[in-house]
Amino acid sequence: MKSGPFDQYPTGLGFSYFYGFLAGETSQYNPRLYENTNPIEPPRKPEEGYHLTEDMADQAIKFIRANRALTPDRPFFIYFAPGGAHGPHHVHKEWADKYKGKFDMGWEKLRNITFEKQKAMGWIPNSTKLTPIDPTMVKWKEIPEEQRAFQLRLMEVYAGYLEHTDTQDGKVVEELERQGLFNNTLIIYVLGDNGASAEGIHGTIDELLAENALPSAYQQQMEVLNRDFGGLDALGSQHVDKMYHSSWAWALDTPFKSTKLVAAHFGGMRTPMVMSWPKVIKHDPTPRSQFHHVCDIAPTIYEAVGVQFPTRVEGAKQMPLDGVSMVYTWNNVSVKERKSAQYFEVMGSRGVYKDGWFASVFGPRIPWAEANETRMREWNPDTDVWELYDLTRDFSQAEDLAKEMPDQVAKMKQIFLMEATANKVLPIGAGLYTIYYHPEEGPHSPLTEWKLYEGLTRIAESNAPGFHSGQNSLATIDVEISANASGVLYCVGGTAGGFSVYMDNGYLYAEYMSTLLYRYIAKSTTPLQPGTRKIQVRLIFETTKGLGPPADLTLFVDGQQVGWVKARRANGIWVRGRKASRVQSDERLRAAGEGDLMLALKRHGVFVEKSIRLVFDASETFDVGMDLGSPVSLLYQNRTPFKFNGKINLLHVKYINGTSMHTWWCRLIRPTISLGQLLKLDRALLGPYVLPFFLVQSRRTSFIRL
Repeated sequence: MKSGPFDQYPTGLGFSYFYGFLAGETSQYNPRLYENTNPIEPPRKPEEGYHLTEDMADQAIKFIRANRALTPDRPFFIYFAPGGAHGPHHVHKEWADKYKGKFDMGWEKLRNITFEKQKAMGWIPNSTKLTPIDPTMVKWKEIPEEQRAFQLRLMEVYAGYLEHTDTQDGKVVEELERQGLFNNTLIIYVLGDNGASAEGIHGTIDELLAENALPSAYQQQMEVLNRDFGGLDALGSQHVDKMYHSSWAWALDTPFKSTKLVAAHFGGMRTPMVMSWPKVIKHDPTPRSQFHHVCDIAPTIYEAVGVQFPTRVEGAKQMPLDGVSMVYTWNNVSVKERKSAQYFEVMGSRGVYKDGWFASVFGPRIPWAEANETRMREWNPDTDVWELYDLTRDFSQAEDLAKEMPDQVAKMKQIFLMEATANKVLPIGAGLYTIYYHPEEGPHSPLTEWKLYEGLTRIAESNAPGFHSGQNSLATIDVEISANASGVLYCVGGTAGGFSVYMDNGYLYAEYMSTLLYRYIAKSTTPLQPGTRKIQVRLIFETTKGLGPPADLTLFVDGQQVGWVKARRANGIWVRGRKASRVQSDERLRAAGEGDLMLALKRHGVFVEKSIRLVFDASETFDVGMDLGSPVSLLYQNRTPFKFNGKINLLHVKYINGTSMHTWWCRLIRPTISLGQLLKLDRALLGPYVLPFFLVQSRRTSFIRL
């Protein structure tokens, strides 16, 4: 929804044109697109063969052609950043099928094969040691035989997705060649933004499970996959947001230790980069060994095009430019390195480079495992154990020298502190503040009441009414309906998770989807009568204990409670915390005795066993009168955007009972943290911080309110 401000959009940061997505990730089939500052819908449907990465390549080519046709003497700068191969892993089946059987050896053997190829190609030094699997990681032999087809297909889809993305990159390069521009174009190709991701944990059909700390099991996932989407072939499709097993991530980070979200080891942050400029850079086959960081790209471009970095812009004094130009490495393989120091930090995991030495701390989180409550609660950055590596002799960080060289460790710790202070990194671990300790202070609207109208769409989840853990709410809809009314009244989220209130053939539905594994549906017992109606949807959380507390979801029409309800989990129907019957379809529900179940549920409403604690989706939005993007509900997935065929005069949403998300989480934490621990966390965590998708500001007083 266009409400501004737009100064942090790409067009507010110096770009003359933007086409793409703004969130940290988005669906490749139903992306939430923007053109400049305008939210737009994809030009085609997934059923028509649409894929975002292909679309972005086509748009880049279109831009190049327009530039050549209309302003042939004007240089251009393109920042081409597709979603591939970031999650969700979406690619058409024929691409994934190309890799059938390619990974049957498992992740340890794949890592060994990759390591030998890296040495043979000269991409890593011959002296490099292959680091062993971490003791906390799962070995391939520990995967039961009946689960291996699932794990293999997850990896096959990723491999196909990666090749598909590379192919689209190639299309843009081919256009440069076609236009005669390739030889005089500087191309900087960065393979990824970090190491391979372990956020799939044990392999998942919905990557938001880990983000919201929701439990999942292989049997649950396969039951949903087989029942709702047709089995393994659905992996890679628009219906699931899959992510491979964390041990595949480890294999993809060969020869290093660890994965994404670890700043202590290069498996978490080292990524290949290629620079090409045939007119200026003489090609040679030798990889450059000089240590550099992504912040060195901007200085490289400035030097390459002969532009002096400005000290003032429109009168405003500029911060000094970070980084060191890499131009000096282009035509001199063995030239002495010019970058002396570089810090790294992500949610408490940290490291620092200085003249060939690297010192680091693993941090409180183990990305490839479920959160350890004790480890997180008791973490104190002042007592972290540091590691030390001599990168001039140890490319893969195989030998920790910290115990042998305590003086060097102490020196490196001081260097880290200086770099962290200069770059505004402190306090250490601040990124954990909302994602783990205080989700109530994550991005959210300051409003507690909204008046919304039909046609208001593409409202960011962080600006919309919240339906997350602890946010009690009452939505009142003034609506005019006809017989057999159908369509979405309002919704937030999408295929990965969401909340939707809709009508179908006159029946009223409310569906709360805590990822694909936990789906809860309320339905009116009879169709609503035509005319002007007041529909109310009440969501009340029943407990203040635990992650993702349960809630009651209740429907009212003209003041009267309505509905038989179905709270469907992956393995059955749930009613107020106890399993009522192991049924998985409306037909079997009736066979199990729908009458008795209706009587019990009419009084209480649907029991939402597990709620969403952090976010329904990374990029899906709040819509009134339709469901744009990927659909929240399976019941209308083939009818999107499922626009309401009546008239919505007003949607009024407000938080009720004085229970805010902040209050709920304070009650959760209060009995588990001592005053001493609170003060430690106060020193360690409070301050400005960055989350994967948002820039936010913490509020000190809210923590002290405990």
